Amino acid sequence: MPAGRPWPFARLGYAYATCVGFVWGAIWSRGRIDRHDGLWVFRGMPRWTFGRGGSCVGACYLTNQNVSARVLRHERVHRAQWRHYGMALPVLYALAGRDPLRNRFEIEAGLRDGGYVRTP
Repeated sequence: MPAGRPWPFARLGYAYATCVGFVWGAIWSRGRIDRHDGLWVFRGMPRWTFGRGGSCVGACYLTNQNVSARVLRHERVHRAQWRHYGMALPVLYALAGRDPLRNRFEIEAGLRDGGYVRTP
């Protein structure tokens, strides 16, 4: 989880991102919509509406069916990152690189939980 105080205006950015994620999920979700520990989970999303196995936008997790307990734990860390950085998160995430094994945000969220490395 991010340490320290949230960045200035992070709360506003987090609220905006959550609103965008919620509207996007409500439009495209063809599955169940649940809430897990403050994370809205939109299932049944078409593949082109999210990245990799799923995407966290604010407090919304957009995916098709990638919803194991481990993945949801991973996505809750991304939710905390959104709360800490607000709308700066997409820029910081892009600067951290596309390789999840080197991206500090994916490492912080847990590479095993995110399905980026195999569990023994």
